[in-house]
Amino acid sequence: MQEQQLEKIEQRYQELENLLGLPEVLSNKELYGRYVRELSSLKDQVFLFRDYKRASAEAKDLESVLGEKHDKEFLDLARKELEELKVKKQSLEEQLKRKLAGEDRDLGKDMIVEIRQGTGGDEAGLFAADLYRMYNKYASAKGWQVELMSASENDSGGFKEVSFSVKGKDAFKRLKYESGVHRVQRVPVTEAQGRIHTSTATVAVFVEPEEVELAIDTKDLRIDTYRSSGPGGQHMQKTDSAVRITHTPSGLVVACQDERSQIKNKTKAMRILRARLLDMKQQEELKKVSRERKAQIGTGDRSEKIRTYNFPDRRVTDHRINFTSHQLEAILEGELDELSEALIKAQQELLERNK
Repeated sequence: MQEQQLEKIEQRYQELENLLGLPEVLSNKELYGRYVRELSSLKDQVFLFRDYKRASAEAKDLESVLGEKHDKEFLDLARKELEELKVKKQSLEEQLKRKLAGEDRDLGKDMIVEIRQGTGGDEAGLFAADLYRMYNKYASAKGWQVELMSASENDSGGFKEVSFSVKGKDAFKRLKYESGVHRVQRVPVTEAQGRIHTSTATVAVFVEPEEVELAIDTKDLRIDTYRSSGPGGQHMQKTDSAVRITHTPSGLVVACQDERSQIKNKTKAMRILRARLLDMKQQEELKKVSRERKAQIGTGDRSEKIRTYNFPDRRVTDHRINFTSHQLEAILEGELDELSEALIKAQQELLERNK
């Protein structure tokens, strides 16, 4: 177990407790909220570590006692208590290892979701729009806050790509398993002869990191501005408010044009870029740790086909856990609890088997 890393986490926790008492932090709503969320994300690890340290100290004291002269009854009691402490320490150590390995590390954090049309032309874009609507309805039912970050429509009114942030209790916990290829089988509106058509859309769910978690060197960025391709008439954009940011080391490119303010578009683009970079880093780390890959639902690969929405049979099937529901309409209307709970349960069972 990495005690040095846990000591640093505890130090940061104590630092955050002190920062939250400062007048300049209390008067800054955004900064205060950021520190509260970070404090909350560290709480479980810190409390487990403190329990572990207490158990270790008590075990050390008992071991010293057993080396001294005492009556048999007292020593037997001390040995029994020491054995119980060893079991407790082992349990706490296993919990801490899972926390450090990433299990539940990001559950309380905000997130960014990206949906892109896949194969299937305009129908794939319409399906991407259906998924966007589904997640919005689910978020609304849960009381989560959704903010549109970037969108690019196709000619049929669907989305080539749409990005949005989600904030709220248990949002990441319930949506983290949505990453992957979603497939739809239905008769397209554009299909005159009524044939079943298969289209896909890709969903990517990213943790939205705080600036302190992922520093980006401005020297690594190329920022271009251009005129937004917004609606015509009196709303025609007359300034170069759209922003495109290229992160040269990774080659990642993010563009935002939905806001009329260049500053707002740049801010949103940086948030998406930071989330993508963190995800790239985590994916690379995951590839190095085979046990973690075995202990997760699916491969975590964006190209993995995870779910099929079959309209003729009114069926939704999640291929990772062999879960099937015949409530397709309800699911597309945002009733995702049954599906998300099945995924959470399957993940927990998988972790138990891989202990």
